[in-house]
Amino acid sequence: MADPKGFLTTKARELPPRRPVSVRLMDWKEVYEQGDAAVLKRQAGRCMDCGVPFCHQGCPLGNLIPEWNDLTWREEGRQAIERLHSTNNFPEFTGRLCPAPCESACVLAISQPAVTIKQVEVSIIDQAFSNGWVQPQPPGRLTGKTVAVVGSGPAGLAAAQQLTRAGHTVAVFERDDRIGGLLRYGIPDFKMEKKHLDLRLAQMTAEGTRFRAGVNIGVDITWDDLRARYDAVVVATGALVPRDLPVPGRDLPGVHFAMEYLVQQNRTGAGDTVDSQITAEGKHVVVLGGGDTGADCIGTAHRQLAASVTNLAIGRQPGTERPEHQPWPMSATLFEVSSAHEEGGTREYLASTIEFLSNEAGEVRAIRVAETEYLDGRRVPKAGTEREIPADLVLLALGFTGPESAELTSQLHVPLDGRSNVVRDGNYQTSREGVFVAGDAGRGQSLIVWAIAEGRAAAAAVDRFLEGETQLPAPVKPTDHAFAI
Repeated sequence: MADPKGFLTTKARELPPRRPVSVRLMDWKEVYEQGDAAVLKRQAGRCMDCGVPFCHQGCPLGNLIPEWNDLTWREEGRQAIERLHSTNNFPEFTGRLCPAPCESACVLAISQPAVTIKQVEVSIIDQAFSNGWVQPQPPGRLTGKTVAVVGSGPAGLAAAQQLTRAGHTVAVFERDDRIGGLLRYGIPDFKMEKKHLDLRLAQMTAEGTRFRAGVNIGVDITWDDLRARYDAVVVATGALVPRDLPVPGRDLPGVHFAMEYLVQQNRTGAGDTVDSQITAEGKHVVVLGGGDTGADCIGTAHRQLAASVTNLAIGRQPGTERPEHQPWPMSATLFEVSSAHEEGGTREYLASTIEFLSNEAGEVRAIRVAETEYLDGRRVPKAGTEREIPADLVLLALGFTGPESAELTSQLHVPLDGRSNVVRDGNYQTSREGVFVAGDAGRGQSLIVWAIAEGRAAAAAVDRFLEGETQLPAPVKPTDHAFAI
């Protein structure tokens, strides 16, 4: 293990400080300052190397967390990245973007704050890239088999890298003009600067993965034609259909889905000119939805110099302590203050949106809300509590309902389940032979670690389909879920 007495002598949980709000709102760089090596070693030393490390199961990737905590404490960074990469293709993504269910499952968290697993993870990979330890791993031989991966988010990229390293010729198709999916255009730079994505794509290109941006499968190339051209196809298109809010005034100018707004800002950050860009500058902004996407909108609005930012959630404010129905080692729903919330604005809970109100020009000017009450298990607006909140820009961050599947289902005739996800069997294969599904397109909206885990597992299924057997790891099954009691 790491420091045998570390969890006894270092009980405090320490993370790198965030840059001052007044400073970071002036740019789009990541919010955290460079971590201190001594603090990192001390935190890695808190790991107890448990006999039954529940953190392994808390993370669907099965990351060997105690091992690379120990190697970090011993200052053996090169070995640490080897252990980390053995289960996770992209720790630079998960270390920045994952909500860390591994930390909820940390045994130390029963009586103390959890080990800073996520910070140790991102420090390992950042050190590895800085020292040139992340090198291409091209296959030793080619199988002569070809695979098309549709979608270049974390699931698609993980599947592509695994299959390329297994010796297959892999082409990744992306309808956007740049590779990366939501990693490229959905995640604000203040959460993950795109240089980290570009470094990994450079490695994958050197390994032999081919990238085809600006190709919309189902439109530019039909799904049937794609299947005919390749020995196997992996559908990793994500779950991009946003959940709407069908209340009066929904169609008013100034009411937008969150991704419309975030994608445009990311394009601007990449140097593109966006005509009629949705911007928060000088506006009263209301963000509906209390999740990560809502927080991304809040941080973006602050940097665009919004006049005010209000975040509304329909449900109750979570508690600060683990609720009884979510005992350890489950991931608990807790009240958290993200970097975006720390930067300002107002957060309101039990707020039900009733109507969007317009000004004389026909644009949104306010939201009429009411207090939420629970009747027979349903959340409904409470009569007599209606009020208005000024709003020049409303952003709907209410989650996603499933993949964009019209062309997929009409051309390949693959069925959807009751949640609008693409149906697949226990080997990630759809009803169409040779067509596999990984990530949110089959699972539904989920975490980045689940996307990468499914990409790795689907790659193993594809390799077995093509070769009859596989040596690739399959960390999860399509039916697997997080800890449940």
